[in-house]
Amino acid sequence: MNEFRDLERPQAMRKKDVVLMATVTSFEGLPHPSRSELRQFAELFAPLFNASSEEARRQAVAALSQSRNVPPAVAFFIASQPIAVAAPFLISSPCLSNEALITIARSQGIDHAHAIARRESLSPIVVDALVGLRYDQSIRRADPTDQQAAAEPPAVEVAAPSAGETERQSREDQLRRRIKLLAGHVERAENDRLGLRSISTIQAALLVRFARSREAGLFASVLADALSASRWLSERIMLDISGQQLATTLKGLGLEIPDALFVLTRFYGHLGEAGTGESRAETLWASLDAEECGGRVEAWRRADGYTYGQPQRQVPPPATTEAAMPASRQDQDMREKISRPLRTSATVRRSVAGQRSR
Repeated sequence: MNEFRDLERPQAMRKKDVVLMATVTSFEGLPHPSRSELRQFAELFAPLFNASSEEARRQAVAALSQSRNVPPAVAFFIASQPIAVAAPFLISSPCLSNEALITIARSQGIDHAHAIARRESLSPIVVDALVGLRYDQSIRRADPTDQQAAAEPPAVEVAAPSAGETERQSREDQLRRRIKLLAGHVERAENDRLGLRSISTIQAALLVRFARSREAGLFASVLADALSASRWLSERIMLDISGQQLATTLKGLGLEIPDALFVLTRFYGHLGEAGTGESRAETLWASLDAEECGGRVEAWRRADGYTYGQPQRQVPPPATTEAAMPASRQDQDMREKISRPLRTSATVRRSVAGQRSR
């Protein structure tokens, strides 16, 4: 009996896969589906999708990624699936609104955000949201096998070390840490960017995406955000037609070598020309020192902050009334009035009499 059940299960799964693909195919054949047809498809798709195999899900998602009539609820449901299934839909589907893309990028993780960044057209709202995302990549997802191994008790009990052995191991561990710390001061590893300005994975993906389509304006916006500087600085860097300043900036930010070479060759065609066994972009990249590039980028940022970071002082309009007059001017006028001699009616009569006698 168990053998017959095992034979029936794959057949039942195949039937559900066939039903799912038939539903998707019939929906794609509707050029202008009505509201009732959209509602019916939305009600049927999720149960069939959950009951189908992984391969059938991928085929269904790949087929629906080219459709313009997918209901919003179904589109959000597909985009929220694991990245192995949802990737083609996130990259190509025209049925995902800006709000849906931003929500998915913020809730599903960095892999979904990478797929969204690869779309052919992105609105400035989505670009700003992707640039603003920050993911902590130091947190590693727990492996179920590791959890299971940790939960299982050890097969052999190990005798507890003695007090002298424990103290000796503690001294050795402390000595190893001190040696590693001293070695780190002497020579810095290439991938050690602790304390340095580094570009995020989302920003790197957007730079590559905009370089591929040669959208210089959006590229400059993302570069300015990565530098935490003004757009004027990023545009000034890109105006160097030799590519030297952009290469310095990308190396100072720690962009990966393949991505940096691709960006340089897309914006500066002459760097893609082959020289002595390698392209000019590779020669330029190899001639730059990472620490010097980082220091030069920070110097550019400081100069940019002095120029565009300080708010301009508001010059007050000229005072036209006594109430708007500065306090120092009012005090000066008051002292002049007090220093003048007081004229009474008697002094006025004497001055008039003197004029008549003349």
